[in-house]
Amino acid sequence: MKPSIFATSLSLLFAIDIASAARFKVHARPRPRRLSGELARRASIVGNTSVANVGDVQYISDITLGGQKFSVQIDTGSSDLWVVGDVPNAKNTGKTAKVTYAVGEVEGPILEAQLDFAGYTVNDQAFISVSESSENPSGTGLIGLGPNFGSQVSDAISDASGDAVLDRIFVQDTSTPNFITFLLGRNDDPTDPPAGDLTIGEVVPGYEAVTSQPKLPVSVLSSSENVNQHWQILLDADGIVGPAGEDVIKEQDIETAVGTTGNKKQLTVVIDTGFSLPQVPPKVAEAFYKDVPGAKLVNLQAVSGEIWQLPCDKEINVTFKFGAISFPVHPLDTSIDLNLTDSSGHHVCFGAFQPMDAGNDATFDAIFGMAFLRNAYTYINFGDFVENSQTAKADPFVQMLPTTNDTAEAHSDFLKVRGDSPWTPEDDDDEHHTIESYVHEHLALVIGLSVAAGLLILAGVAGLCYRRRRQTTMVTTGFFQRPYQPLHDPAPEAYTMHPMHNGPPVPAGRPSTGYNPSYQSPWDARY
Repeated sequence: MKPSIFATSLSLLFAIDIASAARFKVHARPRPRRLSGELARRASIVGNTSVANVGDVQYISDITLGGQKFSVQIDTGSSDLWVVGDVPNAKNTGKTAKVTYAVGEVEGPILEAQLDFAGYTVNDQAFISVSESSENPSGTGLIGLGPNFGSQVSDAISDASGDAVLDRIFVQDTSTPNFITFLLGRNDDPTDPPAGDLTIGEVVPGYEAVTSQPKLPVSVLSSSENVNQHWQILLDADGIVGPAGEDVIKEQDIETAVGTTGNKKQLTVVIDTGFSLPQVPPKVAEAFYKDVPGAKLVNLQAVSGEIWQLPCDKEINVTFKFGAISFPVHPLDTSIDLNLTDSSGHHVCFGAFQPMDAGNDATFDAIFGMAFLRNAYTYINFGDFVENSQTAKADPFVQMLPTTNDTAEAHSDFLKVRGDSPWTPEDDDDEHHTIESYVHEHLALVIGLSVAAGLLILAGVAGLCYRRRRQTTMVTTGFFQRPYQPLHDPAPEAYTMHPMHNGPPVPAGRPSTGYNPSYQSPWDARY
């Protein structure tokens, strides 16, 4: 893809010139600020690249065409070579080509000239001659290091001269192993210099362990879609670890938008040195930044879309996994300082992992640009992707070696550059997942305890029912202290029926008058 405006400007200087391999030492220098302040985005890769502002860096290398020197940006996301300026002794093919970007495009006649790059000489290399402009000054250009399938020049030229530069190098010099590696520096790293390497056919000394890392197969698109073929690999199903150590893919229930992927929890990731800001599904960006104190999602013209705005002194640590290998991301790469202020005039930074909607019929889910690639030494083997190769090769693959392994040093770097305002990331689902994990790990015990608890509850209910029934019976009988007296029983002794009154005694033989007592039974007093 066309390099992002917010890339680390690295000058790739020729270090060796040997027949079978080449290595370039990389040094950093700021890229001139772009007046428009907008991102250069490539159409074939949906999403944004980077920002023209302070800290902007790009990865560049010196090449010569027809003996004329050009400083070209290194881009693994595209396949064509184009330059701005006159090329001595160039031949015009009579054809033209256009490379369209999401913002802007380059177009021009296709010329051919002798190319010298990385110690290799390629005769009659086809390239696009682009007119000079404020955005594309004379003496600059871009060299695509991606698969040849997406080359606009190759589509326009019917012979091998239109093939991508690396394809032509690998075909004409079969002694050169058909792989490249790159190690990208960090422009604001206070510990390590912002330097790096690009190699063709050799491994950077000290990083030989990359060849023992898992081989990550490149996802090969069908012939009907191969114009969109890039260096794309699968992220692990649990391959995104958030600031609180949470499994982001699981907790956010994220699934791939690529219909041909077997495991829907594995996201397809494009490896692209032309993007500054990695593009990720919106739920991933939200999981990284939403809980940071003061963070909010904003629409920023400088990045041509939505991005998370946050305080510059909040350290955010995330990790990605490929082939069960963890790749911690340096906290200086998880957020970026664009030297911007908010509406209140406060200095703010932005989340480097920018939300991107892959859309329908997607061939990838995310683009891992410079902010991720600075944390991995990357080895790309072209395999059968070499156009017009006469010998069969293995399938293309990628190997990566983590480089941000000293988390204490990374933390110290962040404090030196951004300052310290501590915060504690919290996983909203920690308690839920702890209980869930315990249930899964002790399922038999949980079932046994549940059955026992159920039996105890049933026994308790039965006991309460029995007790209540007994109490009801006692209330019915205890009110009279004994059962009812049967009606056929004789009156108790000394209890003969006689009238009762409270008046004066009545003389014998004289009837009572004015007083009519009522009778009561011997049991009346018991009421």
